[in-house]
Amino acid sequence: MNWSAKHINHKGEERIAVYFDKSQDLINRIKKLEGSRWSQTLKVWHVPITPENIIRFKVDHDKNRLIYSKISDENQLQLNKYIEQIILKGYSASTLKTYKYEFAIFLQYLENTNVTLCTTEDVKKYLLHCICEQKISESTVHSRINAIKYYFEKVRFMIDFFIEIPRPKKALQLPKVFAKSDVKKLLDVTTNLKHNTMLKLCYGLGLRVSEIINLKISDIDSKNMQVFIERAKGKKDRYANLPETILAQLRAYYIEYKPKHYLFEGQYGGKYSCRSAQQVFKIALERSKINKNLGIHSLRHSFATHLLEQGTDIRFIQELLGHKDIKTTLLYTHVSDKSIRKIISPLDSL
Repeated sequence: MNWSAKHINHKGEERIAVYFDKSQDLINRIKKLEGSRWSQTLKVWHVPITPENIIRFKVDHDKNRLIYSKISDENQLQLNKYIEQIILKGYSASTLKTYKYEFAIFLQYLENTNVTLCTTEDVKKYLLHCICEQKISESTVHSRINAIKYYFEKVRFMIDFFIEIPRPKKALQLPKVFAKSDVKKLLDVTTNLKHNTMLKLCYGLGLRVSEIINLKISDIDSKNMQVFIERAKGKKDRYANLPETILAQLRAYYIEYKPKHYLFEGQYGGKYSCRSAQQVFKIALERSKINKNLGIHSLRHSFATHLLEQGTDIRFIQELLGHKDIKTTLLYTHVSDKSIRKIISPLDSL
């Protein structure tokens, strides 16, 4: 049976559209795929972009096709092996996209030089090109190093290849947070029940935007006042405490919107998109007239910082946020004003 698939942006969400002559068998098969939806406006079935669906429907969803077209045939074979290894390791679609792109940039730079013949000096020369000529940021350099390192260590099994390759020093970037009064402003100006509930849960549970849109109705345990966060970053499950003040609102939201599977669903069903959730936050920021250039993730940062200021143990905060390394959570101690702002300058004692 003839069918085709391509990457689309539908209602602000990245999806894979699947085109085929009407077939009940194919419709039934697509319906079984998690997150599949029918678009009445486009008259097409579409599914989420995942590593499995990319392979299943043989679609390249990346917008940087020109870069891949400039890679030599020998290096294209290595890129394919690289992609296969990432998928076999079970990494997310986001990680696959980033690593694939950063490694492809390196292969494009090599031109007709076979990557299998590269030495550490070749990689150093490339990184100097990135830093001195392209003048890319330290974080981007680290991303490119990680992508190349993955190839030599996980695809070629050259474990010691990167021992002599230095990394640029990373700048210490502190989380940007809101004052409690500003969080209240954001929530007060968000009058739409769905949007208000979404922002309250982001802040009240310290959720990432990917976690809030992936919440299912079954994840809410009102009896034990807990929320199950399934397969979050690093594919880690965890529990978060459900704030008592949100329970009545959640019930009112459920009665009004009647979500079927995900707690927050789009206009035509299926989970809410990341972009839509970010737009909800952006509108709230504009309406509240808070003059800060922050994103929805700042609600998670604010949750952690405010817990710390309330005297919550840093280990508990680490568990609630789902951080693998305590060092990540300790960044909030640099932001909290719990102790720092109580210090009196010697100038005031003169």
